[in-house]
Parts: sequence; structure tokens; C-alpha cells
Amino acid sequence: MGLGPRAGSGGVKNRMGQRRTPAQLRPGLWILCFGWFCSTAYAQMKIPPETVQVWANKLSVQLREVSTTYSGAHILQKKLKDVESSIKIVEIDGREQLRDYADDIERMLGSKMKSVKRLAESAEDADLYHDFNKSLQFDYYNSMLVNTIDDDGNFVELGGEFPLEENEHFNNLPVNTIQSDVQVPTNVYNKDPNILNGIYMSEALNDVFINNFQKDPTLTWQYFGSSTGFFRIYPGIKWTPDSNGVAAFDCRNRNWYIQAATSPKDIIIVVDISGSMKGLKMTIAKHTINTILDTLGENDFVNVIAYTDYVRYVEPCFKGTLVQADLDNREHFKVLVDELHVKGEGKVAKAMKESFKILNEAAAMGQGSLCNQAIMLITDGAMEDFKDVFEEFNWPDRRVRLFTYLIGREMTFAENTKWIACNNKGYYTHISTLADVQENVMEYLHVLSRPMVINHNHDIIWTEAYMDTVLPNTKELFATKAQSLLLMTSVAMPVFSKKKETLSHGILLGVVGSDIPLQEVMKMAPRYRLGPHGYAFLITNNGYILAHPDLRPLYKDGKQLKPKPNYNSVDLSEVEWEDIDETLRTAMVKGETGALTLDVRASVDKSKRPLFLTNDYYYTTINDTPFSFGMVLTRGHGQLMFIGKVSVEEGLHDLTSPDLSIASEWTYCETDIDPHHRKYTQLQAMIRYLQGKEPDLELDTLFCSTEVNYSTITIKCTGDEVLLRQTLFDAVLTAPLEAYWQAVMLNASGVEEGVETAFLGTRSGILRLTRYSGIETRIARKFLTLADKENLFTVDHFPLWYRMAAENPPGRFLYYMPVEEQGVKDKTGTSKYVIAVTAVTVSSGGRTAMAGAIGVQMSLEMLEKRLWAITFQPDDTDCTDVEGVCPLSCQSSDVNCFLVDSNGFIVVSKEKSEVGRFFGAVDGSVMASLIKSGMFKKVDLYDYQGMCRTGHSHSSGARPLLSPFYGLSAVIKWFFSHMLMFLLEFNFCGLWHSDYVVDAKAGYHTSHKAKKSEALQPCDTEYPGFMLDFSIRETNSLIKCGRCQKMFVVQAIPESNLVLMVVQADCDCSRQYPAIPLEPKEIKYNASVKCNRMKSQKVRRRPKSCHAYHPKENAKDCGGASEISLSLALFLASLFTSLALRRWT
Repeated sequence: MGLGPRAGSGGVKNRMGQRRTPAQLRPGLWILCFGWFCSTAYAQMKIPPETVQVWANKLSVQLREVSTTYSGAHILQKKLKDVESSIKIVEIDGREQLRDYADDIERMLGSKMKSVKRLAESAEDADLYHDFNKSLQFDYYNSMLVNTIDDDGNFVELGGEFPLEENEHFNNLPVNTIQSDVQVPTNVYNKDPNILNGIYMSEALNDVFINNFQKDPTLTWQYFGSSTGFFRIYPGIKWTPDSNGVAAFDCRNRNWYIQAATSPKDIIIVVDISGSMKGLKMTIAKHTINTILDTLGENDFVNVIAYTDYVRYVEPCFKGTLVQADLDNREHFKVLVDELHVKGEGKVAKAMKESFKILNEAAAMGQGSLCNQAIMLITDGAMEDFKDVFEEFNWPDRRVRLFTYLIGREMTFAENTKWIACNNKGYYTHISTLADVQENVMEYLHVLSRPMVINHNHDIIWTEAYMDTVLPNTKELFATKAQSLLLMTSVAMPVFSKKKETLSHGILLGVVGSDIPLQEVMKMAPRYRLGPHGYAFLITNNGYILAHPDLRPLYKDGKQLKPKPNYNSVDLSEVEWEDIDETLRTAMVKGETGALTLDVRASVDKSKRPLFLTNDYYYTTINDTPFSFGMVLTRGHGQLMFIGKVSVEEGLHDLTSPDLSIASEWTYCETDIDPHHRKYTQLQAMIRYLQGKEPDLELDTLFCSTEVNYSTITIKCTGDEVLLRQTLFDAVLTAPLEAYWQAVMLNASGVEEGVETAFLGTRSGILRLTRYSGIETRIARKFLTLADKENLFTVDHFPLWYRMAAENPPGRFLYYMPVEEQGVKDKTGTSKYVIAVTAVTVSSGGRTAMAGAIGVQMSLEMLEKRLWAITFQPDDTDCTDVEGVCPLSCQSSDVNCFLVDSNGFIVVSKEKSEVGRFFGAVDGSVMASLIKSGMFKKVDLYDYQGMCRTGHSHSSGARPLLSPFYGLSAVIKWFFSHMLMFLLEFNFCGLWHSDYVVDAKAGYHTSHKAKKSEALQPCDTEYPGFMLDFSIRETNSLIKCGRCQKMFVVQAIPESNLVLMVVQADCDCSRQYPAIPLEPKEIKYNASVKCNRMKSQKVRRRPKSCHAYHPKENAKDCGGASEISLSLALFLASLFTSLALRRWT
């Protein structure tokens, strides 16, 4: 066991190969045994490098033979050689392609804007000719109630028969495409006269909805969100309430509504945390702050100040400044607001002065939104005289509006609080219950919209990316990187009252809009023209990502799939992190057109395999939108394409082969325009079009129009070839592989056990495969099925094996085992398989382009058998001239043998549980030595979209020790306080529609609890990747590990990306050399750096329009307090309870 030459049945050979008898060995053995007990060091094993080299060479030959024979790579390469004289290789002009893509995206988004404009015009005309009728009786389709039958078998009121049919265009939801219907939130009375009149007026939109959809069949949801709260949606649907039976959705809370209703704004929220705000008042105040924060977007800026007798910034880091109201900052504020506690006496004047200073300095320095400015004062009473403050900072221009929120039942200071708002062009509201918060906060939006409404400026807005509420299967989401394509953007426009009598009031009727799935936008940049590692992306005017293949808006918490808290505020610099100086980001945000080259570190296979690429970035702005478009072409194979010619008959014949499929997510033929064509797959649509069975099917006309005469394809276009022609050519080019694979299966010697699938793919999205083994015996049952998104052509990426082959020398096979999902480990190895793949190329005119990738998938067991057979030396092995252990076998317990790929992952090991793991995590000592010698190079990678576990608790463990009666007093206090909270929140309105209270409370407390229990938070992480240096073919060394020395020999397998490692087994070095993990580590920032990162304002492009002032604005409409009759009994009960609780605590 590692103490010297290996014992065998026929004695032992010395270094010269002479055999000694057992009798001759006895004296020596006594000496060795004595040395064993007396010495503190082990005798050293020597592994002969020449033996390992022989093994590596034999394995190379066998691997190449198996891979070539069963894949047919040599057949495909020969076919490519034969057509070299008839093809042409062209270099893609990145700038020209950028213009084509941008123009197509601009046209697509332009058609959506025209649809929204038609809706806005129709809604305003309908209102102009509608006279308000307080006693209007009108039945409409309520989306919550449609098709609902009562106990007597009749349709319930507002819920008549409403035909619904599943529609693939609308996420396979049951919809009604000939009628819209109306959703009314639970906290809005569905028969209120304002609601009924608004719904009646908006019936005129039905015809416009349908007409828009006929003009542009790619439209998805169209809608009108009313300022009164109802939401008209087309096509009509059956609205599903939440688990509590509540329709919590309120269109006025949605980003598209808020952004369309107001111009950008700077907001300072000032909250009173004096002693008088204790209990329910503070709860209401916190909910009010959170609701205000929810009305802000990435074009707005905010800060939150709390005050008693001094001013306190909720986030000290943000002292004296405004920060962008993106999702990250808003959520950060919410956490800090939740931790506010009341104490002391309230002195608001200092807080007001501080707020004015912040806003004035921001305007003077060109910071913030440079548009609307407002202060939100949340208090239970304002006793001070603010006239001097306003004269100093705000009068006479009144550039800063003040909105006041009087909290609690008390009305003593109502006049003072109202005076503040009315004398500063703001609005006053009184909030006495949690249920009042939502409606009262929304009032400020209507005030800010007045100048825009009076001016009649119909600004079209586009939202940042947001998550569609209808998500596909969760497993499918995590099988692809295309998570960013689950997102949507909305285009919206405000709707105003055009009635002359109300013009100065600036009445906002609502907002019309439409949703645009970002997947449809990105289809305007076809994948095949971008190459294996190329991609397209979109960003907003703030530098945030709309669509990018590396954007990951979702994360997995256990088995649950959740959106990340900051999923739509990921900056371009956090994904394109090699752009250290933010040159690319700055140019794109400014709306410039240009190009940039960057050397980047990319990664594939769940980010575990690093790649070094040189990328050419091309970028431009999308006119009439706040978006910028970028496109990436990778130097080399990404920039070259070859063009071939073929007849339609020949191409059709091979296109219908049973072993052939095409990228189902790509657009070869447009099947979404005519509803009758949606039933066809892309392959079916293309074949029917070429056969003349569906002449109305439109080809993807991004670059040209196509005419078919059924013998040849006439293409009228400028620039590169179209996808259809190349698909036909590739079908013909790869057709011989079908016959070859069939011949292999019919060969007399049969297919070797363990060889399961042969496959190939081309740049046009063609995938051919044959299954050498049946589904019953196949290990990789999921491989290249529809569920295996990572290995298929998708709208977002080329298959993993194609991308890896593209970075491997053509003709040399690359072997790898797909990295396992985190938390999914197969310790038995029964489900593990190996993929061998190589690139095939074609040359013409002095250029060489990648034509595709071809490979074979085999079971792990097959590879293991071959390796163990090669690495076994029988006892009669000729050990002449072998210096070291001989005979040597990998099956021996003396050594551990590993087959490791070029990224350090174990492909074969005696220990099944080690297969698929990173070698450094199994043997840190050898990996450290290989890194030191340069055979493996460490690559530092970063993830600025990480999620890290952060345990935090807000409770104190010491307080229960203060008194033995504390537990009892806490229970009593809880009971009385909750009863008091119920009594105070109770109002007679609840008798008529009690869900009004339930909804507000449930909404607040549910989100509050969810936030507290969230264990994972966004973070930045760094992690290592490793790459083999192919210039170093072999190495061996001794590692000193305390009382022993470990020898290892590493030999590269020729014509592959594998290395064979033979390591001494009995020397444990784990204490001296810890394991080298690949797990990401959180990047910890000190307080100063963290603060600077949070408040730093990157370059951004402000929206073009701002409506903050109009001389005709009627500022007298500034709110008012409704009368409240206080119950004496309730007051006395409240007072008694408060006194009792005070005694207990």
C-alpha cells in the first residue's frame, strides 16, 4: 500500500526486473518492518509517467474511433468538402445588420403605439358625448362574475353567459376575442354611479379593440384603466381572485398607469414618529409610506425623512440627497420604514426645511428628475406655523407641491394640515384606517397630472420590464437561460376629459395601454444571424435591462420559483461586467449609435465552464421609445456565414425526413397573423408553404420578400441570405447522415452497448438525430427531447453542445458531462452520460466558416469499461525499463485514477459519487499543484444577480427576562390591542362591502409577513472557473503532506479535451490542502463602499417631456375632511384600554 514495489503472486521484481524468492526476501522484510515502526516517514511510491502516457494514447485512439464511427463526423466533413466550390462565405456587416434589426423593432413598436393612440382618441370622444347620469342602471360583464351560476341555476347579476375559448396567442388562456369585459377591485363598489357611468362610456372601446387586433394580429392584451378603479380588458377573460377570494388587482397601482398619468417626480416623504403616533397610527403611517413608494418608478427620485424634535434620515447613507426610485431602493426603504419606532415630541419645521433644501439643491445641480417636486407630510397633527418656511423656500412660485396625510381619528389639527397643502398646490387627505390608505394616496397622482391634462399632452410611455402573471411551467423556465424573455413591457397613454367646463380642473379619465411580450420583440433579431455566442439585448433610458440572455429574473428557493426582488432593475453594467469603464452603457443610455470591441469572460453550462471571447458590440437607439438596442457578434465563427443554393424539390424531399427537426421557437414562417395558421408548427408551416398548400403563409420578411415557383426560390432582398434558403440547403447537405446512421445500426457487428444517440445541428436551426438504443434501455432519456431546452435551438441560444464545439478546434472531439443542477446529485452514476461533439467547417475564397456541430451521446458505463480495461496491467506485464510501480492498475487500491475534462470536472472515477464533481473539490492538493504549474488556469467570474442567504431577526431575546409576568401581559396586550384595532378600523361602509377593509388589511399584512420570512436577498458574488492549458501535455510531481508525500501523474489524452490523472491513494493531504470549491462567495462591501454604491447616480437619459406647471391649473381643489362623529362610548373604551395597557407595560 504505497510502501514500495507492488506485491504479486509470483514474488516481486526489483527495479531491474529480476525476480526474488520469498526466502531471499525475508531479511529485507524484517529490515523494512523495523524501519516502518522506527521511521516517521512513509516509503515513497513512484508512478511511472511512461505507463500513464501509454494509457492516454490508447484511450485517445479508442475514443476517436467510437466518436467518429457513431457520429459520422467524417461523412459530414467530406460532404462539406464536396460543396466548397458551389458555396460562398460572407462576412456579416454588423452595422448594416444592426440597422435592419433596429428598423424592424421600431416598426413593430410603432404599430403598437398607433393602436394605443386609437384607443385614447376613442375614449376621449366617448366621454365628451356622454352626460353623467347619477341614476344610471347598466348591466355589464364583470370578469369576476361571468359564467357564474347561482344555486337556482341562473347566472348571477353582472355575470351573464360569456363564451370563452383557449387561444394559443394569449398563453392558451380561455378568452373572448369578440368582447371585452371589466374587472373591478374588491375595494371598489361595482355599482357606484361613477363606476357605472365610466363603464358605460368605455363600451365604445370594444370596436376599437377588435379593429386594432385585426390590423395588427401580433397585439396581445389591450386595456383601459379608469381613474375610478375599474379595468376594461380585451380579449375578455374570467378573472381569478386570490386564495382569499379577493380581487386585489387595482389598475391604478400598475406602473403603466402611474407613469402615463404623471411626469417624472422628486418626492421627499416626511413622517412624524413622535410619541403621539404610537400604535395604530404608526401602522397606518408605515402603510402609507409603502403605498407612496409603490407609486414610484425608475424615472422618479425619492428620500424618506422621519422627525421628532430632530431630523432623522431613514437611511443615513442618503443624507441630503435624492436616490433613484428603482425597485432595489424602494424595497430597501420599506425594510427601514418597518423598523421605525415612536418617541419624543414632533417638531416638523426642521424636517420641512431639510426637505426643501434637498429639492432645491437637486434642481440647482441638475440632479433628480428635473420635473415635478413634492413633499409628502404624514402626521397626526401640525401645530406649528410654517408660513416663514414657505416664504423662504417655496413662495411665491410654489414650485414644490405639498401633500398632507392626517393620520388617525383626531380632527383637531385638520385645518392646519389642510392649509399646508392648499397653500402649496398640493392635496390634503385624512386617513383613519388601513383601508383608507390606497384611495387617499392615489389622489396625489391626479393632482400631478393636472398640467399635462390641461395642456392636453398625450405622452406615450413605455414601462420597464415586468413579469407576466401567466408563467409557463416552472421546470421549463429553469431548463433555459431565456428567463428574460418571460418579461413584458407596456405602452400606455393618458386619457383626458375634453369637456370645456372642467378643463381647468385637469380631469384624468384613465390610461389606455397594451402589453408587448419581450420575446416577440427579440424575435426581430433572428438567432441564426448572430451565431453560437452572439445575442441581442434591449435596455431602458436608465440603463436597466429589458431583455438579455444573461438576465435571470427568477430564482429557486427550495422547490419554489420566485421573482427576484430586483429583477427589473438590473443594470447593463451588472451583466456586461467586462465593460469596466461603462463605455458601452454610457453610449447606449445617451442614445448614441456606434460599435465597441471587448475581450470578455463568458460561461456556459450553468456558468461553470468559462470561455474567453472577443465580442463586437453594435448599438443604436429605437426612435420614439426610451429604449436602446444592442447586438453582439463574436469574432471568428460568429461573423462568417456560408450561402448555398438548392432546388425546392430537393430541399423539400430532405426537409421531410423523419430524423430532422427545426428550431420550433424561431420564425421561419409567420403563423401568428392568420388564426388558422397557429395550429401549424414551424416545420409544418414551411413545408405547406413550399408545397403551395398555404400560399397565404408569410415568410419572415425581416430582410426580404420571397416568391415561390415550386422549382426554385426567387429571393428579392438586399444583404444576406434568408433563413428559408439556408434551411433547405442544410437539409440537403446533412441528408447523407440519415443513411449513414441507418447503415451503422444495420451493421452485422451491431452498435456497441452504451452508444445511445447520434446528432448534428446547423446554424439554420436544423437538428438531425438517431437513437441507437430504445427508450427502455437509454440512460439519457431527456437528452434532445422538448424538455431538454439547454441542448436545443431556442429563441435565446444555440444548443450547449454547439456552443462548446464552436470554441473547440474543428475535427477534435470535445467530451463532457453536463453539470448537474444544484442540489441534484446522482451518487450512483446511473443517470450520468457523456457527450462527444466536434465542429465541422467549410472553406471558400480563403475563408473558413463553421457549418455546424456533430456528435454522439454515450453512457458513462461504456466509457468506464474502456478506461478500466486500458489501465489494467496483468501480473505478467513486461516491466523491463519501467521505473516505478509495475504492474500498475487503476483498479488497484494503491492509486486513484480520474478522467477529467478541460474545465476540471471528473468524467470517470472509481467512486461513483465523485463523477461530475469538480476535481478540486475531491482532491485540493493535486488541483492546487496543477494550478501552480499552469496546467489549469483559474478564471475569476462574477455574478451581480446572485441571491444569498442572510439571517436576520428583529426580536430581542432579553426582554422576556424582565418580568415573570411578561408572557401573561404580552398575551393580554395582544388581545386588547387587536380588539382596539378592529374597533378603530370598523366603519359603516364595511356593512355594505366589507371586503373593502379585508382587502387592505390582508394586502398589507401578507406582504409584511412575506418580507420578514424571506431568507434570500440579492447580492453580488464571485466564483472561480478553470481552463486547461492545452500547451502543457503532461506533468507529475510529489506533494509534501506532513508525514507522507503524494505522487501524481497527469497526462493529456491526445485529440481530446481530457486528461488522465493517476494519484497515489494512501497519502491524505486534506489537512494541508483544503478542497477547492466552485461555489460562489458573496462579495462583502464595507459600509462606505456599500453606501456609495447605493446612492451613486449612473448616467441616464431623462424622458423628453415634463409637465409640472400650467397657469390655468385650479389649485383650489386641494382636498377636504369628511365629517366624523366620534362615539363617546368608543372613545372612553379606547382611553380605558390605553391606560390599562400602559400599566401592564
